[in-house]
Amino acid sequence: MERTQIVGTGSYAPSRVLTNQDLERLVDTTDAWIRERTGIEERRQAAPDESTSDMAVQAARPALAMAGIQPEDLDLIVVGTVTPDMPMPSCAAFVQAKLGARRAFAFDVAAACSGSLYALSVADQFVRTGQARRALVIGAELFSRSLDWSDRNTCVLFGDGAGALVLAPVSDTDDSGPPRGILSTHLRTDGAHAEILTIPGGGSRMPMTEEVLHERLNTVHMNGREVFKFAVRALVDSTHEALAAHGLEPGQVDHVIAHQANLRILEAVLARLEIPREKCWLNLHKYGNTSSASLPISLDEALRAGRLKRGDIIVMMAIGAGMTWGSAVVRW
Repeated sequence: MERTQIVGTGSYAPSRVLTNQDLERLVDTTDAWIRERTGIEERRQAAPDESTSDMAVQAARPALAMAGIQPEDLDLIVVGTVTPDMPMPSCAAFVQAKLGARRAFAFDVAAACSGSLYALSVADQFVRTGQARRALVIGAELFSRSLDWSDRNTCVLFGDGAGALVLAPVSDTDDSGPPRGILSTHLRTDGAHAEILTIPGGGSRMPMTEEVLHERLNTVHMNGREVFKFAVRALVDSTHEALAAHGLEPGQVDHVIAHQANLRILEAVLARLEIPREKCWLNLHKYGNTSSASLPISLDEALRAGRLKRGDIIVMMAIGAGMTWGSAVVRW
C-alpha cells in the first residue's frame, strides 16, 4: 500500500474575540481563575450568520492552495465535527457544495475533540488503498451555541474555529532515507466513561422538549476532574504505543501537535513523556478549546511559522468525549 503525506494545511478563526474580561461580565469568574486552571486568555466566537460549514470552507481554501490543487481534484472530504450545521445532511455535504468539489464523496466523523484525528485516520486508509488520491480532512466546531453561559466550568473553555489538511500519496521517489508521511494512526474508545463529558439532550435518548431547554440539557456537561485524570493517562499510553510501533522513543520526537483542551493536561502529559514543553505548539491561550479544530489549526500554525522541517518526527495526540482518543506519528 502507498503511504500518505500531508501536502496542504489551512485554518480559520472567527474575527470576534471573547476575552476572559468579557466573561467576567457574564458569569461568576475572573481572568486569574481562568488562566490558572486552563491557560486560556481568549477565544473566538462565530458571527450570528456563520455556520460550521462556513468555517470549514474558510480553512479548506488555504489548505488547497498550499497543496496546489483545485476543489474538483478532490476524491474525498471527511469532516470531524459534533456541531454540524444541522442533524442531516452532514456538514461535509455542505462543504463539498460550497467548495465545488463535485467529484468528492463526503461524510462526517463524530468523535468530539478527537474528530480531526479520527478523520485523518479514515482518510489515510482511503489514500493508502488507492480508493482516493486527494483527500480533504477538516476539523470544525461551533461550540459557542452549545454552551450554558451560566456554567463557569464549561463556558470559559470552548472557542469556535476550523482547521484543514490535504492528503495525497507520498510523491518522494528517494528510497534511500527513512519513509516519510503518515507512518501510523492509533485510535481508541472507552464508552464506559461516556457520561463524564456529554451534551445529554437533543438526541433520540432525550429529545428536545421544553424541559430539556429549561434544564439546559442541550449544552455541554462535564466532570472536569474525571476528564483530566482520564486524559493524562490515555494520551501518555497512546503516545507510547504510537512511538513503539516504529521503534521510536519520546526523546526522538521533534514536535508535538496536540488537541489543546487545558494547559494543565498538556503539561502533565509532556512531563510524563519527558518531552520538553518547547516542542509542543501551544495556541490554547488565544483560541481556547476548539475541539476537533484544535489539532489541524496547530499543525497549520506550526508549519507556516517555519517550525516543521523535512524528516522531523511529529507526534499528534487528541482526546475527546466518548471517551475517544488517539495518536499518530508523522515523518515530515
